[in-house]
Amino acid sequence: MNPYILSALLMALGLGTTLTFASSHWMLAWIGLEINTLAILPLMAQHHHPRAVEAATKYFLTQAAAAATLLFASTTNAWISGQWSISELSHPAPLAMAIAAIALKIGLAPVHSWLPEVLQGLDLTTGLILSTWQKLAPFALLMQLQTPLTSVPLLTMGILSTLVGGWGGLNQTQLRKVLAYSSIAHLGWMTLVLQFMPSITLLTLLTYFVMTSSVFLVFKTNHSTTVNQLTLSWTKSPVLAATAPMILLSLGGLPPLTGFMPKWLIMFEMTTNNLMLLTTLAALSALLSLYFYLRLSYAMALTIPPNGLTTSSSWRFSSHQLALPLALFCTTTLGLLPLLPGVTSIFIP
Repeated sequence: MNPYILSALLMALGLGTTLTFASSHWMLAWIGLEINTLAILPLMAQHHHPRAVEAATKYFLTQAAAAATLLFASTTNAWISGQWSISELSHPAPLAMAIAAIALKIGLAPVHSWLPEVLQGLDLTTGLILSTWQKLAPFALLMQLQTPLTSVPLLTMGILSTLVGGWGGLNQTQLRKVLAYSSIAHLGWMTLVLQFMPSITLLTLLTYFVMTSSVFLVFKTNHSTTVNQLTLSWTKSPVLAATAPMILLSLGGLPPLTGFMPKWLIMFEMTTNNLMLLTTLAALSALLSLYFYLRLSYAMALTIPPNGLTTSSSWRFSSHQLALPLALFCTTTLGLLPLLPGVTSIFIP
């Protein structure tokens, strides 16, 4: 892609998210979401592969339906109450439509089916943008819908997302689908605690961004898109093949790695609010997620040669990927847990 066009699209991505962040009016927030959607579509279809075009089309139709529902909800609220402010959405009907639209935008269960299919058709760089940056604007809107009426829908979608994300990734061989179900599960954890402590949701979101960026950059450096390709990671980058299993286990929430921190805080907050059953279900769903992370870790670290006559070793070509972002994200993913008191003092008053 032409560098000038790429720069314009990336600037439009930033503009759309910033506009949604800065707006308190539903119309401006909707415009920001539309700019965001239209800016990422050319990035999705830039390789002109039929699978990429199919993924871009599915993403466009899904986001268009969610944006239309959100606009209809805000218009209905303005018709009922005369208010266009985001924080003034209090009537049950437009509130339910707005929550459903935002859930469709970010891929919460039970409206999650588009996310694995879309992510599977993208390259790893665009998939990283879709899994991280594209979640910011809808979450900014969801965090402003803090009314007692949102408690039951958010808890229901949160626990469904953790269970679907755990079960869905068990039988996958495509790494991008595994990461999609991982995204669904992590979004469920964030949604569970959103009603009680939004600051923990923000901390979990930022931690998820760091860990997911590490995993995407590791797969991009190794040029791996399937589990079978992970078995040959040692031929491309032995050090990275030894580090990546710990990154995957951190994403699964295994102590003493960074990913344990947000799950620990969320379970503590939920038990404080007497949600013992939901906390138990969320913890069990984390075990499901940890199983397929262990499966990927086994494929990378414990399948040593000879691992079958049908496979062949890859040549160790010099990598043209930037090593500094990968090193920073990996270090943060593995070693942030000892800084938990300082991090919580920043995010949790």
